[in-house]
Amino acid sequence: MEDFSSLYADYGELAVDTPTADMAGLGAMFAAMGIMSTITSLVMMALYIVGYWKMFTKAGKPGWAAIVPIYNVYVMLEMVGRPWWWLLIMIFVPFANIIFMIILMNDISKAFGRGVGTTLGLIFLGPIFPLVLGFGSAEYKMPVRK
Repeated sequence: MEDFSSLYADYGELAVDTPTADMAGLGAMFAAMGIMSTITSLVMMALYIVGYWKMFTKAGKPGWAAIVPIYNVYVMLEMVGRPWWWLLIMIFVPFANIIFMIILMNDISKAFGRGVGTTLGLIFLGPIFPLVLGFGSAEYKMPVRK
C-alpha cells in the first residue's frame, strides 16, 4: 500500500481555492439585477400614480388621493358608490379582499362606461389600464348605487 502523505508534503495544508474573479462577476451580476428591478418597480409605481391621479381627477376626486395608501381605495369605493365598510373587509379579511377588489375593478370600469375587457385589463395589466381610463376618451358617469 502506498503512503499518500508524500503527495501532500509539498503543499502543506490543503488550501481551498477561492475564485475571486468569478465571485466578483457574480456579485456584479446580482447588483445589476437589483438595480434593474428597482428601476422597473419605480417606473411601474410612477405609471400607477399618474394613471390613478388622472382617473381620480376625471371623477371629480382629488388627484393626490392616488398616492395615499388605503385612502385611495376609499376614494375608489366612493367613485363607484360602494359603502365605506368594504374598506374594512378589504383590509382585515383574507381572500375576501381579492374578491372585493375584483368587484371594485369591475365597478370602476362600469363607472367609466367600459366593459369586461377593461375590468380584465385593470386586474391583469395594472399600470396600463388606469392610464387608458385617465387619459383616454372614457368619461366618468356617476354610480347608480349609493
